[in-house]
Amino acid sequence: MNVLIVDDQAVNRLIARTHLERAGATVEEAADGPAALARLASGRFDAVLLDVGLPGMGGAEVCAAVRAEPRLAGLRVLAWTAGDEDALGALLAAGFDGLLAKPLRRDALLAALGLAPPG
Repeated sequence: MNVLIVDDQAVNRLIARTHLERAGATVEEAADGPAALARLASGRFDAVLLDVGLPGMGGAEVCAAVRAEPRLAGLRVLAWTAGDEDALGALLAAGFDGLLAKPLRRDALLAALGLAPPG
C-alpha cells in the first residue's frame, strides 16, 4: 500500500510513517496542501492521511481538490485531526472517507487502512 502523509508537524509525520512502514506500507510525506497536491499529481497512492488543520490551504480544501480530480477518484482520504469525533459528519460531507484522531493510535491507523499489525 502506498500512503501519503500530510501534516505540517514533522513529529506527526514521523509517528505515522513509523507505524505504516512497520506494517509494510510505502510512505511519502508532504508538509502542506500544495506539496500534497504536487505529490499526488506525480505519484500513485492508495490513501492519504490528511491533517485537517493545515495552515494556508487546509485539509478540507486539499480534499476538495482531490475529489475534483478524476484521476484520483479511487483515492482513500482520511481526515487526521486533534478535534473530536463530533466533526465526523462534517468531514464526511466534505469528501473525507474517515477520521483518525490525534494523538494517533497505531491500531486505529492500521485498521482504517486495512493493514495488519506487524508480526
